[in-house]
Amino acid sequence: QVQLVESGGGLVQAGGSLRLSCAASGRTFGVDGRGWFRQAPGKEREFVAAISWSGSSRYYTDSVKGRFTISRDNAKNTVHLQMNSLKAEDTAVYFCAAGPTTRVVRTTPGYWGQGTQVTVSS
Repeated sequence: QVQLVESGGGLVQAGGSLRLSCAASGRTFGVDGRGWFRQAPGKEREFVAAISWSGSSRYYTDSVKGRFTISRDNAKNTVHLQMNSLKAEDTAVYFCAAGPTTRVVRTTPGYWGQGTQVTVSS
């Protein structure tokens, strides 16, 4: 089993920035893909970003391209999501996800964190 714990959520004004972190523990060997999803009230959970083990492959949903950056520190088994130029529509619970590859993480990740709330006030 892989455990994922998010941190860094909070309340920020539109145009501001937040940095989310996700620490992984447990049987992480072979679970190389990491990603972020979000779920706004009344909406389905949606993919936000994913990153490969090496960091050479990164994927973003269109609505966050140019504003969000995903990165990872493998020595600390941690992944980050730097969110800049935040908008009210970015308000959601953000979930960390993990899977064997980025392709899997983007579609059906096997592991989820508990989520962290991000609220952007307009």
